[in-house]
Amino acid sequence: MSMMRGFFTVGFWTLISRVLGFFRDIFIAGVLGASPVAEAFVVAFSLPNLFRRFFAEGAFNMAFVPMFSKKLESGDAPLVFAKDALSMLGLVLIALNVIALMAMPYLVWLMASGFSGDERFDLTVIFGRIAFPYILFISLAALISGVLNSAGKFIAAAAAPILLNLCFIAALFVASWMGWNIGLALAWSVPLAGIAQLSFVWVAAYRAGFSLVPRMPRMTPELRRLALIAAPVALAGGVVQINLLVGRQIASYFEGANAWLYYADRLYQLPLGVVGIAVGIVLLPDLSRRLRVGDASGGRQAFNRAAEFSLLLTIPAAVALLVIPTTLVSVLFERGAFTSADTSATALATAIYGLGLPAFVLQKLYQPLFFAREDTKSPFYFALVALAVNAVVALCLRPYFGFLSAAYGATFAGWAMLVCLWWGSRKFGEAAHLEPTLRAKVGRIFLASFMMGAVVWGITALMSPVLQMSGYRVPALLIILVVGLGSYVLAGRITGAFTVGELRRKLRD
Repeated sequence: MSMMRGFFTVGFWTLISRVLGFFRDIFIAGVLGASPVAEAFVVAFSLPNLFRRFFAEGAFNMAFVPMFSKKLESGDAPLVFAKDALSMLGLVLIALNVIALMAMPYLVWLMASGFSGDERFDLTVIFGRIAFPYILFISLAALISGVLNSAGKFIAAAAAPILLNLCFIAALFVASWMGWNIGLALAWSVPLAGIAQLSFVWVAAYRAGFSLVPRMPRMTPELRRLALIAAPVALAGGVVQINLLVGRQIASYFEGANAWLYYADRLYQLPLGVVGIAVGIVLLPDLSRRLRVGDASGGRQAFNRAAEFSLLLTIPAAVALLVIPTTLVSVLFERGAFTSADTSATALATAIYGLGLPAFVLQKLYQPLFFAREDTKSPFYFALVALAVNAVVALCLRPYFGFLSAAYGATFAGWAMLVCLWWGSRKFGEAAHLEPTLRAKVGRIFLASFMMGAVVWGITALMSPVLQMSGYRVPALLIILVVGLGSYVLAGRITGAFTVGELRRKLRD
């Protein structure tokens, strides 16, 4: 499978997962709104996801994939290495779970000290203890997904996250039907989804010829090297988590803010997941293989093609989040327990995150340049810079912007991290440079996106009365999005940014 086909394969299945995630969040917003139960669940679910950055698609996997890809390319016992890594990772995660379950009140306080003294704290502790074992299953699933991605088998790994959203949706419907506690039902669906995802990718790997059966953990020289490579990424991941903790802590002192930021995060995570994660998943093993055989020219071409598609999809998405955030939030979430006041607060956060979307996506493009070369120290130092930027911006703006200071801090930190990655990538020479043809297109992509933004703003204003009519809001939003897509395609042709035929040719290559 070519890199661009892999990119679109991962992007397609990620899109399906994100769309289902939207349905999940729409149902959660309608049932729970920005209530204490909603805030407690959001923070509890963020606990396993916090550690997921270390062990799943974070430090461990970023170090594992290049090493496994090179072993797969050379035939140097890749399956043995994968089994040893899986077994040792499982042992570490079981120990982590035991510690976390006992220390859950302290973890909740570190995440959201503003919850102390009210019902949100006790609810978060209960939900957290139920949901935390998810980290064991999803991290093992991520390692197996890394094996599949390295072998060019992208579909199963990309489709597995769909199971999480299906479990959430099923839990909401069953709990509502049976009269169960919604918060507890959502919490229990988290580890069940992890088991389902792990089973799904394990079977896919087995069918692909990788029988990943755990065995007695042993610390081999290769695992020591893996740990040494992963350690700086883990430290960098820890810095990133401190960034998130700053935002969570600030939001915990404003009632409803954690829920507002969560729903805003879900909106900007759609393009980030479809584009950024797809680029990172496909580009890292591809670069690792090319570097293994000394194909510097091929690596440069792969980087530039990924950059082009990232910009083509990310810039218009960011413009849309900036132009019509209130319309998006209102149509998607405002119903049931989710009020117009919740819409206003969430829309403001969405627009701020939209400003940082290009930076968040392009980070996924530049990071594989370092990880493919097993350079994990540089991203750690860059993450320290981003941490400082986030803390200063968030804390300084808090008296003026309240909970929105957390969104501003994340956005400024995202751009700071991207600048550092770009600056650090210069040592890789031409491999990290945008080709002249692509540099010439960047301005045209921005122009086409702004033209699309003007059309979207205009059609939204014209359809404003329809957007207020119950039963017509969703169709009206779909019309706006379709018109926006059509105007972007037309603007891309007019400005010379791209044509549909050109995209098809590149996809076939």
